[in-house]
Amino acid sequence: MLLSLDVYKQQQFDLIAAKIMAEPKQYCEFNSVSDFYNAEWLNDFPQGSQISATGLDDGAEEFYAVVQFKQQYLKLDIKESLSVLIFQDMNGKVSKRNF
Repeated sequence: MLLSLDVYKQQQFDLIAAKIMAEPKQYCEFNSVSDFYNAEWLNDFPQGSQISATGLDDGAEEFYAVVQFKQQYLKLDIKESLSVLIFQDMNGKVSKRNF
C-alpha cells in the first residue's frame, strides 16, 4: 500500500488541531505574540504548515492566530470576554468552539 506524504501530513494536522480543540485552555494561554510562536505544540504541526499571529503586544487586548496546511486551518481568536477556535479539517468540515 502506497501512502501519500501529503495525506499523512493532513491527517497529522487534523489530529493536532482536534487535540487543541478538545482542551483549548491548556494550549491557548498567551501573554504575547512571542509566547505564541514559542509554544511547543506548534512544532507538532506538519512541516509546511504556515503560522501567523497578531495582537497582544504593545498593549493589545486581543490575539488572533492562524495555523494552516493546504486547505486545513486552525484559527485562534482570543479576547478577554470570549475566545473562539475555528478548525477546518482535511474533509472541509468546520468546527467552532468557544472557551
